[in-house]
Amino acid sequence: MTATAAPTSAPFRFFDVRVARTRRLGPSMVRITFTGERLAELASGGRDQRFKLFLPQPHQSAPVFEDTGDGWYATWRAQDPAERPVMRSYTIREQRPHLGEFDVDFALHGADDPASAAGGPASRWALAARPGDRLTVLAPAVADNGGVDFRPPPGTDWILLTGDETALPAIAGNLAWLSPGTVAKVWIEIGHEDDRRALPSFADVEVTWLVREHAGPGRGEPVLDALRAAGLPEGTPYAWIAGEAGTVKAVRRHLVRERGFDRRAVKFTGYWRRGATEEDLIAELTAAATAAAATGEE
Repeated sequence: MTATAAPTSAPFRFFDVRVARTRRLGPSMVRITFTGERLAELASGGRDQRFKLFLPQPHQSAPVFEDTGDGWYATWRAQDPAERPVMRSYTIREQRPHLGEFDVDFALHGADDPASAAGGPASRWALAARPGDRLTVLAPAVADNGGVDFRPPPGTDWILLTGDETALPAIAGNLAWLSPGTVAKVWIEIGHEDDRRALPSFADVEVTWLVREHAGPGRGEPVLDALRAAGLPEGTPYAWIAGEAGTVKAVRRHLVRERGFDRRAVKFTGYWRRGATEEDLIAELTAAATAAAATGEE
C-alpha cells in the first residue's frame, strides 16, 4: 500500500480568490469552485488537505486584514470582531492547477431551512454564494505540508475511515489517494439518503452509509454503534476519524480500548463540536497554548 514520509514544515500563503461557480451536491452540501490569479502557486497535498478560509463580514465585499505577514494570527485576533474576517477550516476537495481552480465542499448544517436558525457563517455564505464573490484563503505552497493528516505508516495492512458529512470531502480525497490492493473499511454518517455520492478509489473499499433521516428518536451514535457491531479485518490497521468532536473521541476510545488499536495508528480530528463555534474552539486552543507556554510544557 501507499505510505508517505513524515510531514515537513512548509510555508502557507495568503491567496485572494473569487467564486467561479457553485453546484448543489445533495440536500446537505454545496460545492464551490474558486479561481484566482496566483493559484498555480497553491500546492495541495491531496488526501485530507486542509486550509484556512476567510469570509468577509456582512457589510464588506471582501475580507479586511491588517496584516498578512508572519504575525498575521496575533493581528487577526486583535482586530475588532465586527471587522476581522471570519476564519474557518476546510478541505481542498480537488485542485486543477492548469485552470487556476480548486473545489471546496460546504456542509450546510441546515442553513437552507427558513424555519430554523441553523448553520454557521460559512454555511450561510456558501448557500448564498454567487460567481465573483471574493474571499481570502491561507493555503499551502508546497505539497508535503502540515495540513495533510492522512499518512498511513509502512506496515499498515488495512485502513479504517469514519466521519459525518463534514468529513466526506476528506474521506473522498483519502480514498482517491490509496493504492490498488489496499483494503479500506469506511463508515459515513449523512443526513439524507440523497447525500450519498460515488467515492472513486483504486483500493478495495467497503462503504457503509448511515442515514440519519432513517433513524428514530434515541438513535444513539450511528458511527460508534455501527463500529461496535462490525467485524474488522485481521492485520495492522490505520484509522482516520473526523467529524463531530464528541463522536470522534468516542470512536477513538472504542478503537484503542476495546479493539486494541495502537493509539499512534489512530489519527483523529474534531471538525466541529455541538454547541460551539469555531471561534470558541480557537479561543480554547489559544488559551491552552498560552497556559502551556507559561508553565514550560510546550
